[in-house]
Amino acid sequence: MSIQFYNTLSRQKEPFKEIEDGKVTFYSCGPTVHDYAHIGNFKTFIVYDLIKRYLSFRGYEVSHVMNITDVEDKIIRKVVEQEQELEAFTSQYSEIFFEEMTLLNILPADRYPKATEHISEMLEMIHKMIEDGFAYKRDGSVYFSIGKFPSYGELARLDVEGMQEGASGTDLDEYEKEDARDFVLWKAWKEEDGDIFWESDFGKGRPGWHMECSCMAMKYLGETVDIHAGAVDLIFPHHQNEIAQSEAVTGKRFVNYWLHGAHINVDDTKMSKSLGNFLTISDIAKTPDDARAFRYLVVSSHYRTSFNFSKEALDGARNTMRHLRNFRNRLADVERVGGGADLTSLVSKARDGFVAHMDDDLNSPRAMASVFEMVSAVENLLGEDGVDRSGADLVDGLFQELDQVLGIFYSLPDDDKEELLTDELQALVEEREVARKEKNWARADEIRDHFLGLGYVLEDTPGGPVLKPA
Repeated sequence: MSIQFYNTLSRQKEPFKEIEDGKVTFYSCGPTVHDYAHIGNFKTFIVYDLIKRYLSFRGYEVSHVMNITDVEDKIIRKVVEQEQELEAFTSQYSEIFFEEMTLLNILPADRYPKATEHISEMLEMIHKMIEDGFAYKRDGSVYFSIGKFPSYGELARLDVEGMQEGASGTDLDEYEKEDARDFVLWKAWKEEDGDIFWESDFGKGRPGWHMECSCMAMKYLGETVDIHAGAVDLIFPHHQNEIAQSEAVTGKRFVNYWLHGAHINVDDTKMSKSLGNFLTISDIAKTPDDARAFRYLVVSSHYRTSFNFSKEALDGARNTMRHLRNFRNRLADVERVGGGADLTSLVSKARDGFVAHMDDDLNSPRAMASVFEMVSAVENLLGEDGVDRSGADLVDGLFQELDQVLGIFYSLPDDDKEELLTDELQALVEEREVARKEKNWARADEIRDHFLGLGYVLEDTPGGPVLKPA
């Protein structure tokens, strides 16, 4: 079975076929460096990583470009308000972005082009659109005429009937479907922009936000790109406008497969600064285990399904990661030589199930279910001393192979500040869970006090018990 992706353009799953055999061009929308990226942004960046890792796992050579938006409305407003230099302002957030990418074990893109470094190329595209009748000048700005592009609205499923060509073009970078109209390619300088502008034949100003991705995707990956990914909120206007600009310039299809990831909610509510539930990676990842737990939470969820982030969800993911680490430690401790169960078919079934489900539009929840079915069976055998050294190596070898996709087992500099539970302590945690279910409160309290004496607090959460330093 070949890989299938859900293509937003067609609204259905399609078999993946690359432009050049064995090679994939992949463009993904990167951060706007005006603030700390929030966990919704990083959910999307981890999804990019999962896409790239899986394609590599399946034997493709992936060329990945992710842009850095370092000039747009919000950035300019903050730079002027804070009386800073543009590069100094954006660089501080770019540095934090890359640090947090490392914390989450996200493989770097091949290129991270910045918008400010591609102004001349964007101007060339704008001139071409004017020459070919797709764009027009007005009051020092340049607008794309959506009426001249018949397929405008196809990606976003817009009802463009009745839209007036050239009517009240918008200068906004972001707007709603109901406000679809001619959009800006070059924004004339205004006094409130301060000293942030570039000279052009149209006068001083700057490119519209949508221009940068069209320009950089085609410059580094070619006029037609295999895969373009982003969050669902970028379908309109950003990705719709990218298509219009790019295809107006080249006359060719811009992207073959559009992949979009769903939103993340916090405590069943849309994340918003005004609601006080706007969370960054530094808010939720106080330890390396927290960072790995968040990554696991994302890669084990389907990228097109919204999921709810909560303390309980993170605790549950942390417990699952602890379970998997302890399982691998038990495999490493196996000393029996020969005579164990033949685990070949069990491991093959788990691998085949993982691949089959990941081939199906990256269905990672079902892929992980195949893995946990194997884990459960092997744990039973470990309890019976039914696993020998070769069998343990076979099982752990599968974990190492699949981690090329998942990226959940990795080391960080602060790992020496955390301790893995020994088998004995893990057994006590599990014994306490049994005691609580049996309402044996005396034994449950005894185990809790034992941990307290070791310097740990055992906290009960809906996601399971969580062990924290006292």
